[in-house]
Amino acid sequence: RYDPPSERGAPGKISGPDLLDPDRTIGVEDFPGEVVVVNVWGQWCGPCRTEIGQLQQVYEQTRHLDVAFLGINVRDNNRDAAVDFVTDRKITFPSIYDPAMRTMIAFGGKYPTTVIPSTVVLDREHRVAAVFLRELLAEDLRPLIERLAAEPASGQPQ
Repeated sequence: RYDPPSERGAPGKISGPDLLDPDRTIGVEDFPGEVVVVNVWGQWCGPCRTEIGQLQQVYEQTRHLDVAFLGINVRDNNRDAAVDFVTDRKITFPSIYDPAMRTMIAFGGKYPTTVIPSTVVLDREHRVAAVFLRELLAEDLRPLIERLAAEPASGQPQ
């Protein structure tokens, strides 16, 4: 975790082609003022298969708090397999399709980018508040998201 908020750094740009609509680009900038949970996954990854349902659950429980989820599908050269993965599991948050991991290279810097699954939680100013380099359960993620969602926006009194 990166606290206090004033010590949080900003990652590089996170955007790329939408997994379900390759003609559309999606990225963190599409969620201004929202807490954003960025999850790096692959349909070939065993822990990702377990984790994705937990992430969907937390997404449904927290999106009313102005919380967005954004997946980044990596190392899946077969787009159809990745699409089937999210469709079969009824995942409703968007994912970037990034088989070559270009998004994660751009993200880079001082934050790990090669562990799969990994989850990076950005605060409302899209600064890195936490990095998880392992499979997550709902009870790992939900309390952190709720705390970040309750933080005042920049310039507001605490």
